Amino acid sequence: MKKTDKVLILGSIALDTIETKYGKAENLLGGSATYATIASGLFGDAIPVGIVGNDFPQNGFKIFENFSENIDDIEKKEGGTFKWGGKYHDNGDDRDTLFTDLGVFESFNPIIHDNNKNASWLFLANIHPSLQLSVLDQCDNNPTVITDTMNLWIDTTPDELNKIISKTNILLINESELSLLTKSKDIEESSKKILSMGPDKIIVKLGSKGARYISKTEDISVGVYPVQHVYDPTGAGDVFGGGFVSGLADGLAPLDAMLRGSALASFCIEDFGVKKLLDIKIEDVEERVLQIN
Repeated sequence: MKKTDKVLILGSIALDTIETKYGKAENLLGGSATYATIASGLFGDAIPVGIVGNDFPQNGFKIFENFSENIDDIEKKEGGTFKWGGKYHDNGDDRDTLFTDLGVFESFNPIIHDNNKNASWLFLANIHPSLQLSVLDQCDNNPTVITDTMNLWIDTTPDELNKIISKTNILLINESELSLLTKSKDIEESSKKILSMGPDKIIVKLGSKGARYISKTEDISVGVYPVQHVYDPTGAGDVFGGGFVSGLADGLAPLDAMLRGSALASFCIEDFGVKKLLDIKIEDVEERVLQIN
């Protein structure tokens, strides 16, 4: 089967309620697959894999259709869509989870349509490692695998997480999670441990300090675009990942792919949910890329 440049994106699809010092917004389109698909789909052929309930809004489907090659692998099931609520501290980084209602997401078992199994790129956004493994196992063409994770899976499903890491080409992880996973607070030492587990590269997300790309032969850092007001940080890491993967699929060097991801993330945080991302153009992203240190 012929490879394509399609990017298959697995993650959650949610309806979020977000509170920050700038206000509160309810039933926002959210979830890791949502943010990553919009970021990647602005540039290329993104294919989301997720599940929604019968309460999922029609405009949500329209947004996915606008940024996806197809939405055949968004499963629609009787019940409620995954809902999450969070309140951010005034520093814009720390947050408290107010509620989590898994709904149909609790029984999610993704089955990939045959026409989507030949993607060249697989972005496993933050989701249970067993689901990441399941989708990877269904892919036919040995795709390049970019995996994101979080402290929940490090703490609760270490065996499944280690297995998907061993099958991953590029691991995305933030600094505190990297320390938790490797039991080391030194990024260089931690990265060496990750590279010995299977991945060829690791990207350490450093929040407001940017990100760092480390392989056995390279160590590249990128900064962030200076955003004046961070209205809502939700999804910024997923947007970075989706933008980064789309850059690789476009043939960009890792540095340029990271710059694309960083620029996209800067738009994400300027408004609640995905709102700002829906109105930007490729030229807007490219303009910000040039201004990132």
